[in-house]
Amino acid sequence: MLQPKHLFLTLGLAGLATAATAQTSPNSLYKPRDIKRAYAKGTRADDGRPGPKYWQNRARYDITVQAAPPARDIRGRETITYVNNSPDSLKSLVFRIIQNIHQPGVAREGDTGADYLTTGVSIDSFSVAGQPRPTNWPGSATAKTVALPRALAPHDSVKLQVAWHFPISKQSGREGELDPTTYFLAYFYPRVAVYDDYAGWDRLPFLDSKEFYNDFNDYTLRVQAPANYIVWATGTLQNPKQVLQPAVAKRLAKSMTSDEIVRLATPADLAAKRITNQAATNTWVWTAKDITDVTFALSDHYNWDAASVVVDPATKRRASVQAAYKDDAQDFHSSVKFSQNALGWFSRNWPGVPYPFPKMTVVQGFADMEYPMMVNDSPEEDLKFAQLVQDHEIAHTYFPFYMGINESRYAFMDEGWATTFELLIGRAENGNEAAEDFYRKFRVVRYINDPSTTEDLPIITPSSELKAGYGNNSYGKASLSYLALKDMLGDELFKKSLHAYMDRWHGKHPIPWDYFNSMSSASGQDLTWFFQNWFFTNNYIDLALTKADKTAQGTAITVQNVGGFAVPVDLKVTYADGSTETVHRTPEIWQADQKQTVITLPGTKAVRSVAFDHGLYLDYDKKNDQLTVQ
Repeated sequence: MLQPKHLFLTLGLAGLATAATAQTSPNSLYKPRDIKRAYAKGTRADDGRPGPKYWQNRARYDITVQAAPPARDIRGRETITYVNNSPDSLKSLVFRIIQNIHQPGVAREGDTGADYLTTGVSIDSFSVAGQPRPTNWPGSATAKTVALPRALAPHDSVKLQVAWHFPISKQSGREGELDPTTYFLAYFYPRVAVYDDYAGWDRLPFLDSKEFYNDFNDYTLRVQAPANYIVWATGTLQNPKQVLQPAVAKRLAKSMTSDEIVRLATPADLAAKRITNQAATNTWVWTAKDITDVTFALSDHYNWDAASVVVDPATKRRASVQAAYKDDAQDFHSSVKFSQNALGWFSRNWPGVPYPFPKMTVVQGFADMEYPMMVNDSPEEDLKFAQLVQDHEIAHTYFPFYMGINESRYAFMDEGWATTFELLIGRAENGNEAAEDFYRKFRVVRYINDPSTTEDLPIITPSSELKAGYGNNSYGKASLSYLALKDMLGDELFKKSLHAYMDRWHGKHPIPWDYFNSMSSASGQDLTWFFQNWFFTNNYIDLALTKADKTAQGTAITVQNVGGFAVPVDLKVTYADGSTETVHRTPEIWQADQKQTVITLPGTKAVRSVAFDHGLYLDYDKKNDQLTVQ
């Protein structure tokens, strides 16, 4: 998601860590007791790899859902084959029913309008291995506990069948009614929650503000919609010739290998009944494998554009890029072009991993929210900002969808990376100065100018326990840490280490300690001191120039690290002859002493003054940012 919508007071965890000190072993980083237990059991290893006993559960979902706007009743049925790869016998399962967030009285972090509220999900029938079971599941609104007739043994599977219905909400955010005949359906189906090696069942309340944690599953999704409604969804459309008229199916096939944008449908085409098969109801069939979620949208009056882009230069593999939008949304007329640029750039540059999915569809909605192969974006008048929003959401492809991040607990593991990639692609699109100026204003200014306790909580503080402070911990501060490490290691070693982490945990569920340990082992450096400094302390950014001493080697400038974060240091040096230069030091200068360092300027020319050039790392107290050399 581009940015959090709600910021409130926090649950205090300020005592989590003390001031940073140099560390010598990854085992010296603080680990909660449940995380320690996972390492002790061998499911995770100290070198950052999955341990020899690592496991994760998965499922196959076969879902059929009916939607017929303007009727708001959504009806679905599904067969779930759930596989227990854990060493534990499971006497019950936990189901996520996230649509229940719309029920009156359910815990949420923000106020809602009347149009947001619904009766929630009604479970019409439920069976286990063909045996009917009760439908009045106990538990919280969004996490229900379902008893099994017999325990599910390790390495065994169980077949579940569920039928349900709910009214789609009129007030749209991440999902809901976009207009009376356009719907975006996210988390519309009951799903089995994650059961993992460190926390067990994921029962965290959804609260309609935090994001997601899902298993990697295989999906078949059937969407039954009336004629003249186009459906867009996660996955690959299996029956285009059955749901589209021949000319449209032919254009869709052409778009799969076309760099040029192909207009597949317009509102006028839909009104003239020239797009879909004219049966009363069409069943659109989509499949997706090894993916964490599926979503879909449908409309009878949206434009539909498509093209493709090469995402793997080695194999020439292409990905389809599509857009669905109202004709008056001017920025969306460029949406396919933006997607082509983003998928190609991310694949070739940062993170430099070929886009792993066959498609990306951007739908005009209200959320600025990412889903696997789908984006729900609001329209923007500023084309450059519209592109940045789309870049950010597409960047989430890697974190949390290529890597199965637990966003509910550790949002910085995906939002921080999307924010980082947002800057890096922005430099390519708009130039360094414009991209960095926007990053400072959008991601750093509010944080550094807010001295409240909540903004200095350690980044490692679980996202589920944060209200105020969530945005800066998850987005700006985390991103600055990734950029600081990139500066310290250099691009080549940083990318090598990042790729090692991604390769090890692709399709799995990494936690922060897996990232910390993997970056250390892959880089061949003990980075524990750096991660302790950035993630486990109450540090902030504030440097001070305290004195200048003439020495035999030159002018020694003492820099005090008042705030504590191990940030790069850039000194703008003005010489007596009027010339200037900028002297750069990476965060490595703080490894030996994280409170103070000395930068010696060679004695070839007399120094008149020095001043910080903070770049992205804006400083809290600017009164001590300049020093005149006597």
